Amino acid sequence: MTRWRRYLLFVAVGALVGLAGTVYLPWYAVGPGPARAVQPLIRFEDRTRYESEGRFVLTSVRLTQLTGFGLLKAWLDPDQQVVPRADLFAPGEDRQEERQRSISQMDSSKLDATSVALKHLTDYPKDHGDGVLVESVVGGCAADGQLFPGDRILTIDGAEVDSYRQAKRAIEAAPSGATLTFEVSVDGEPETARLVREPCGGSAEPLVGIAMINSFPFDVSISSGEIGGPSAGLMWALGLYDLLTPGDLTGGRTVAGTGEIALDGTVIPIAGIGEKLAAAQDAGATVFLVPEGNLEEARAADHGLELIAVGSVEEAIAYLEGGSP
Repeated sequence: MTRWRRYLLFVAVGALVGLAGTVYLPWYAVGPGPARAVQPLIRFEDRTRYESEGRFVLTSVRLTQLTGFGLLKAWLDPDQQVVPRADLFAPGEDRQEERQRSISQMDSSKLDATSVALKHLTDYPKDHGDGVLVESVVGGCAADGQLFPGDRILTIDGAEVDSYRQAKRAIEAAPSGATLTFEVSVDGEPETARLVREPCGGSAEPLVGIAMINSFPFDVSISSGEIGGPSAGLMWALGLYDLLTPGDLTGGRTVAGTGEIALDGTVIPIAGIGEKLAAAQDAGATVFLVPEGNLEEARAADHGLELIAVGSVEEAIAYLEGGSP
């Protein structure tokens, strides 16, 4: 091989190596994400706070877009799962849009968790605060990008609304194609949204595209930081319930878990259970509360944690109080 050919080969190999380390591929590594103690992240006013000796810990996954070198490294890591981009993102959705969707899901999960805990401990939703809270927003409808989970609706077309049913009637009274004016409070600041009621989001019925719940009887705030998605709902609910009641549901242990929850307290299976078990183990947990639908997958992951399958928040509380789920 001539010196010139050796030089060209060296340049080509160097270029390939450079590309393998810098060009991102349509593949992602799914691995253990942050694990957070939930009680320090929950704040409320006008109620006695009962701290625990142990901890409730939420678990999460971390998504990392891969280069060629990163792809090879992730394949060799037993705690990393390599998945194509299409498995994680909706068609045409970019990273920023995915992030906003993930944050909205987290915000909805915090509202759902608070609602479930307060239903157990107070007269909520009969006893409620002013206005109505946006619980979730339907993609592709008028409210998408205009209203967000946690926004407090104060008036609709100038009429005050003070309950979910009242707000629902005000929206449904408007004919299809009508524009409704919503006066809302966003983190205490007034804002206005004008939304057209029309078929959207796969529905033939006219909608503005929001689900609503009654406002809470006292202020509750939950800081989720950079963590998104709906799967922390179970742990938020348990953390808030424990802080509002005497005694210690943790029993002095580090109790980790995962699970999306519905407004009736049902625990819904989630993705990434193996990675969340690894995150729980790293956080020093001894017990992991797992949705019933994820139990077999959790057993197969075998991270040495005591697995407690739960189908509802009530079942989780029963186990923690010394009963059986």
